[in-house]
Amino acid sequence: MDALFAIVANYGWAALFAVTFLSCLAVPVPASLMMLTGGAFAASGDLVLTTAILSAYGGAVAGDQAGYVIGRSCAGPLERWAAAGRSRAFLLARARASIDEWGGVGVFLSRWLVSPLGPYVNFAGGAGRMHWARFSVWGAAGEMIWVGLYIALGYVFAESLPAVAEFAADFNGVIAGAVVAVGLWMLLRLMQRRRRRGRKSASEQSSGATSLIL
Repeated sequence: MDALFAIVANYGWAALFAVTFLSCLAVPVPASLMMLTGGAFAASGDLVLTTAILSAYGGAVAGDQAGYVIGRSCAGPLERWAAAGRSRAFLLARARASIDEWGGVGVFLSRWLVSPLGPYVNFAGGAGRMHWARFSVWGAAGEMIWVGLYIALGYVFAESLPAVAEFAADFNGVIAGAVVAVGLWMLLRLMQRRRRRGRKSASEQSSGATSLIL
């Protein structure tokens, strides 16, 4: 926490913009904790609240757009990068399943409710050629909740920031575990659907062949 305080004190809105931008590209930075810190600085008067919100929100939206462009233009290198790590490969597969299952709502939820998936949904949305306007609208709406929630928590509970930060870290851990469980369930559903479609297609082809014979 002392290091985060020092970063926000020295760089202010630029630090908030940079950390949310990088977090949306799967760079392991403490974006949520930085936003809590930004909210606490706003409560003490060392940072303007609207500046903290807009800088963090701007970084998040810009990061989403960058991730979408990377997925759309660098699908091959992205696949190789994800395949190099088991967790990355799983999260990318889970992100694709989320988009296939939920579409724009999946993008929205990945911004704040299942934020560990967020960067991979950006990549998957671009690689899967999801419509840019649809991706952007749902993503911007979700980022508004993510940024507003954490900065508001930091602002309201500035005096108890270490406790709030610990709670946020624990909450993120629970969410990450839920993502894994739900991801496995959704992948199994997709596999079952594909098998049913394959069986149905094979059955229809068999019926067609029988009709021709008769």
